[in-house]
Amino acid sequence: MKVTVRKKNNDIPVVIGTEFIKLESAMKLANIMPSGGSAKQEIQAGYVCVNGEVCTMRGKKLYPGDTFSYDGDTWCIHAAV
Repeated sequence: MKVTVRKKNNDIPVVIGTEFIKLESAMKLANIMPSGGSAKQEIQAGYVCVNGEVCTMRGKKLYPGDTFSYDGDTWCIHAAV
């Protein structure tokens, strides 16, 4: 019996129609935060990771292929086709 183990990609897609999106805006677009103010607080408190590293810059530019994580979930930025 052959068993193959694959890592499942559970990233939630966030589709953008621009070259990049700021982290704070991406969190609002993904309906994680109701406002920019609440996103700002969570980011500056160090609760958000970008590409696996803690990020405290709310204006961090995210490009297609970048990921951000918050509260145990991960989102991936995708370009609109």
